[in-house]
Parts: sequence; C-alpha cells; structure tokens
Amino acid sequence: RCLKHSTRLMKLNMTPQPLPLHATHPSPAHANTYTPYSCVVLKVTKNEGRVAERQEKKEVIQAPPTVIMFSGSGLNGTKGLRRQKRDWVIPPINVAENSRGPFPQMLVSIRSDQDQDISIRYSITGVGADQPPNEVFNIDPVLGKMFVTKPLDREHRSSYHLRAHAVDMNGNQVENPIDLYIFVIDMNDNRPEFKNQVYNGSVDEGSKPGTYVMHLSAFDADDNTTANGMVRYRILSQTPHSPIPNMFTINSETGDIVTVAPGLDREKVSQYTIIVQATDMEGNLNFGLSNTATAIITVTDINDNPPMLTSRTFSGEVPENRVDVVVANLTVIDADQPHSPNWNAIYRIISGDPSGHFTIRTDPVSNDGMVTVVKPVDFEMNRAFMLTVVVSNQAHLASGIQSSLQSTAGVTISVQDVNEPPYFPTNPKHIRFEEGVPAGTSLTTFSASDPDRLQMQQLIRYSKLNDPADWLSINRTNGQIVTTAMLDRESVYVKNNIYEATFLATDNGSPAASGTGTLQIYLIDINDNPPALIPKESQICERINKNVNGVNITAADADTDPNAGPFVFELPNFPTSIRRNWTISRLSGDYARLGLRYQVYLEPGVYEVPVIVSDSGNPPLSNRSVIKVKVCPCDENGDCTTLGAVAAAGLGTGAIISILICIIILLSMVLLFVVWIKRREKERQTKQLLIDPEDDVRDNILKYDEEGGGEEDQDYDLSQLQQPDSLEHIISKPPGVRRVDERPIIPESQYPIRPVVPHPGDIGDFIHEGLRAADNDPTAPPYDSLLVFDYEGSGSTAGSVSSLNSSSTGDQDYDYLNDWGPRFKKLADMYGGGDDD
Repeated sequence: RCLKHSTRLMKLNMTPQPLPLHATHPSPAHANTYTPYSCVVLKVTKNEGRVAERQEKKEVIQAPPTVIMFSGSGLNGTKGLRRQKRDWVIPPINVAENSRGPFPQMLVSIRSDQDQDISIRYSITGVGADQPPNEVFNIDPVLGKMFVTKPLDREHRSSYHLRAHAVDMNGNQVENPIDLYIFVIDMNDNRPEFKNQVYNGSVDEGSKPGTYVMHLSAFDADDNTTANGMVRYRILSQTPHSPIPNMFTINSETGDIVTVAPGLDREKVSQYTIIVQATDMEGNLNFGLSNTATAIITVTDINDNPPMLTSRTFSGEVPENRVDVVVANLTVIDADQPHSPNWNAIYRIISGDPSGHFTIRTDPVSNDGMVTVVKPVDFEMNRAFMLTVVVSNQAHLASGIQSSLQSTAGVTISVQDVNEPPYFPTNPKHIRFEEGVPAGTSLTTFSASDPDRLQMQQLIRYSKLNDPADWLSINRTNGQIVTTAMLDRESVYVKNNIYEATFLATDNGSPAASGTGTLQIYLIDINDNPPALIPKESQICERINKNVNGVNITAADADTDPNAGPFVFELPNFPTSIRRNWTISRLSGDYARLGLRYQVYLEPGVYEVPVIVSDSGNPPLSNRSVIKVKVCPCDENGDCTTLGAVAAAGLGTGAIISILICIIILLSMVLLFVVWIKRREKERQTKQLLIDPEDDVRDNILKYDEEGGGEEDQDYDLSQLQQPDSLEHIISKPPGVRRVDERPIIPESQYPIRPVVPHPGDIGDFIHEGLRAADNDPTAPPYDSLLVFDYEGSGSTAGSVSSLNSSSTGDQDYDYLNDWGPRFKKLADMYGGGDDD
C-alpha cells in the first residue's frame, strides 16, 4: 500500500529509474529515491524543537507515478480555533545529468485534495522555471505533472529550488506553496585536466632515495566528493632508462614526485623526461577518464669532480725586465658543468716564488691558467724559477669527494738575458749650491752603472736630455756636471728653490739601451736683488691733519729671509726740497708712511718723491725709487674731488674751461653737419630728377619776381618745350640711356583734347578721361604714376608761354572761376572782382 492520510497527506510514488552507469550510490537518507518499486513516507513532527523521522518501506509490484499532495486542507477550511496538524517533509528530487531523454521527461505529479470539489490550476516558480535559465522545468497546469525539458549539467548548476502553487480558476490561492528541491546527480563526464602540459623540476645529482623533486596537479570538474572527481596519478614512462627505468615515483594522491633509487649523475644523464597520467574514479582504468602531462627533471650539478691538470709538469721562458707577459699556459680538465662555480678553476702558487714575480690568471673561456709576470725578473739574480702550482674550484668539493693527485703540477720558467739599460744608482740626485756661482763651476759627477755584469764590459756615454735654462753641461765619458751660466734662484725655471735637469746614459750593447737620471739642485739664496718700492703712484690731500694724512708704502724683494725685510725707508738729502716738504715715518718692519710735513702747503699737482729703500742682507742692498704723488683738494671724506684730480694733473682753471668750450663747439658742429646731411638726403629723396643729369634743362628757366621782360630780353632756346618734327635724334640716341621726357617710339594712345575755353563742368570729366587713358597707355613713363608733360603739343598757336599777355581791361569774363570751387577762389578774387580791381 502507498501512504495515505486524511488531511495532511503526501503521496510519493517514484517512477522506476535504474541507476545510471558510473553514478555514485546515493546516501542512505536518499536511498529510497533510487529504489525501484518502493514507496517512502517522511514525516516530521514539530515538538519542542525535535524532529522525528519515520520511514516505512514496502515492496510493491509496480509503483504509480510520484504524487505530491499539498499539506493542508486549503485556505477555506473551518473557521475558529483549531489544532495545527503536523506537516510532511518532502524529500529532494534527484535528476541525473546528461540524460538522453526523451524530453520532456516527467519528474513528479503534484495535486491538491481539493481538486475533487473545484478546478485547480498548478504552477511552479523559481530559477529554472520562470527565472533564468527559463523553461528548464515546466508543469501541466491541469494535471500537475512536472517535467524537465532538457539535459542538465551538474558542473553548470548542481541544484534547483522551485515552489509549487495551486490556485482556483479565479487565481485565488487554495493551497500554501510547497518547496521542491531538485538535485543534479553527477556523472563522470569530465576528464582530469593538468594546469600545464609540461612541468619543470630539478634534483641534485647524487641525491638519496626519497628526495623530493617536484609536484604535479590535475583538476577534475566532476564532484570531488564522489569517485567521479577523485584523481589518482601514476608514471607511464621515463626517458632515458639510465641507470634504471624507474628512478622516480609519484604519490598517487598528492602528485609529488620523489627519487626511489640512487645513481643520479649529471655527467651521465643531465635530464629525464617523465610521462605522468592522471585518472579519475580513484584511478580505475576500466571506468575512469585519464589525461597525461610531461615532467622534465633536470639533474643539477654538484662539485663532485675535482679539477685535474693535464700534465704533471709545465715549462716556459720570459725575457728579463718584462712585465704582464704570459710565460706558460696550464690546461685543466673538469667534468662539472662548464662556466659554473663547480667548474671555474682557481690557481695558486704554493712554492718557488718568494718574491712574488708571478701570478696565475684564469682564462674565463677555456678555464686554463695563464702564468703571468707581474714583477720584473733579473737574469743576473735568477736564471730560472721552479714553481709548484695547485688548482681548485671556485666552489668547495661536495661532501665525500676527495681532491685528485692531478690537481698539483710543477712549472719551470727560464729567464732570458737581454741588454739592460744603464741606471743611475741615485735617482733623483740632490745637491746644494749657492746661486750666483759663475759659469764653468763643477757641480758633481752624475754617473750610471751597467746591470749586465755577466756580459762583456760595455761603454756608457752621457748626454743632456732636458735643461730648461741651459745652465749645465755633462761630460760625455765620465758624467761630470759643469755650469755654463750663472745660476739664479729667482729665475722662472726654479721651483721652490730647486732647479731640475734630466740626463741620459746610453750603452753600446746590441741593441743599445739607455736610462735616464734626474739631477735636482737646491739653490741657496744670496742677497743679489735690491728691494723695489711699492706703490709707484699715489695721491694725497693738500690740507688734512698730519696724523691721518699720508701714503702707506712698502717694498718687494725677490730674495728671501734673511736677505729681504725688514726694510729701511729714507728720504735723500738732495735735493733739499724733498726733506723740507716730505717726511717718512716707520710703521713696521716692512711698511712706512710718506706724508707732507706739518703746515706745509703744496699746489695741486703731481710730485715725484725719491725714496731710498734698503734690505736686511749682509751686506744690505739699497735702491733709490721714485713715487709719483698727486696732491689734490679733497672732500670731507678725504677723497680727491674730480676738479681737484684734474688740477692735480697740471692744468689751470682757465685751461680747463677752454677745453670744455672747445669740446662743446666741436660737438655742436658735428651735430649741425649730421642734421644738414639728413635734410639734404631727405630733399634728394623727395625731389628726384626724372631725366638724366646731362639732359636737365631746368637751370635755363628763370623765376620772374617782377612784371615785364620776355623772350626779347633773353636768348632762350624754346625748342626744348616744343614737339619735335622728327624722331631721328631719339632713335639715334646711344642704347642704355632712356629719357623720360621724350615721346616714346611706339605709337601713343590717343588722349582727349582740352577745349580752349573749358566749361566748369568739363574739368572733372577731362581729368578722369586723361587719367583713364594714361592707365591704359603702356608707353607712358613711369608706369602707375603721374604723367610728365614735357611738350605743349602741335596745336598751340603761341610760340611760347611768354607770348601770352594778361590785361585787366577787355571783354573777358572771369566770373565762371567762382563756380570752380575753393581752389580757384584766389583767381576769381583777382580777375572776377569787377571795376574795383
């Protein structure tokens, strides 16, 4: 029998559904969901917070479709107080993912116990029904059968929560909504996926078994709480199989790779390639899905191979007195990784070179040892060297590795004898002499020695290499130094009392060799320079208190103590005016004050005052020096005024005024000349000639300031003002000269002819017509400017302008001039005024 209850009833009758292949067995709480031909009742009692579950299971021959009854008797039950009955708990609905249908596939049937009385309409809401993703589930509104419409994907969504509703035909709710939980049952439809297709790891060579190497991990999108998502790892292959095929193993659950056997040797196998397989279903190869990845394991180097020299003995040779020369090359073999601290060689000389003549440098490319000379060797001292060399690595040897006997070798280096240059035993050589020694004085013998004692005796010749002042000479055979000029300590070639010269010693070997030596002469000072007065010029006020009036003077001496200061300043006895007007007072050992005597007044001017200065040498040297003192009027601050300074130069007031006036006159003349030049240039620019200077006839035109006169009074050539009858003189004119006052050769444009008696209204038209004709005339010079009228024209009846007579009487009426505008007002007043004029 199926479950049945009077008011709160839920009937569950599951449609027979066999377990899918590879599906996980349901939990005991949900076991009845998958149990075919069974009926399950789950009842929850709300009593003091405790939940009691009762399960009854009956085997039936065939179960009808699952029916879910609403838990109440509806919303239209008996009114008044009533004991609330207990609700039934609805178990979740389990749906396998990736179902092949057919679709839609029925899941459950929902009904209300009031469907016998009224018509009921059923609906579902929630994600997958009326919310995205929509229409995954739907329900028959009349029969209440709920369907799934498409295959489900647990990896996309693992569960759904829906609510079932029952309403009448008017849309009124007749039952309380019930919650439906739909779980998507996982299927093994996803392979394990490695994060990377290639993994890189490393392990030191010589590692012990169990040494961790690297980690691999794969992810399975299926449910990891079930066998579908439980991944297991295993190694499929190892390349190469040396020393054994299974040098590594992998933890099947964690994916950690460790070593399982000793014998890792980088010098034999530097890299392993391992194929790792990941399988779900807890590694079941029959039901599980698999994927592979590659693990590359690099065997890292350790210093397990000591360096070994290729020979027990090496040899080389070096010329004496040479440095930075490679004399021997030591070759070494090291099986460790090249250019690493385990391979880089370090060479040391442990015996045979107590003076440190040699060092061994490592070639960074070949790792060879280069025996190099760092300190010159002398054939006369050592003809050969026997070195003991040991080689080691930059890194220490690994634990348990011993040094090889081949790490030590002997190196024999022979020294070659060469012709060495002579040398000066004392270089530089210091001597002391007083300055002023005469030429020909022997100073010292600067001789050199030949270091080649084992060779045949050689001759040494001396020469001068550098003598800045050319004071010295050297004997060619014995090296004796003799002066050729007097030595002067105050010379510019002497620095800090020392004069330095360089000499050359050359032997007669093959090839010849030479050495240099420096001679330093310390020159002792003598009193050979008299003091000089400082300053040479100064100024002094003519009238100031004697206590503050004066010039501070001192002296300069090229000698040094005790041949310099303190100095003695004196005024000479002759001429007598010096001591009468001037006085010197001592301020200190090196300074004195020169001033005017009290109540002595001197005219402004420049005075030459002789002063005798003596030094403190033995015997002392004196010098008579002249200081030029300007005596001038001073202001209240004690400074010479400008006028006073000029007066002190020796000019009187009248001379000064005359000079100033001359300067002013000269400046005025220059200014007037500049103004005249500017004005003339301006006039020349505004009144330029329109014709060549030789053709200019304007000088023949006279300006008449009085009445009378005419052509009878002057012999004028009026042909220049008339039109020529022919153009021969124009055509025959030399090329390059162009007169703008001549008629052009090409035909002219026709200009309007002005009437003899113009009408006032015709003046403007005549001017505009003439202007328009001139603008269109290409022969009118100059272009785009006013025309130059040089000829009167052929229609004139007058011989010249002078033939025109003017008279104040007659019948001529000039009143029309009043109509010509303000410009003709003056003429109108003169000729149109009537009888009063």
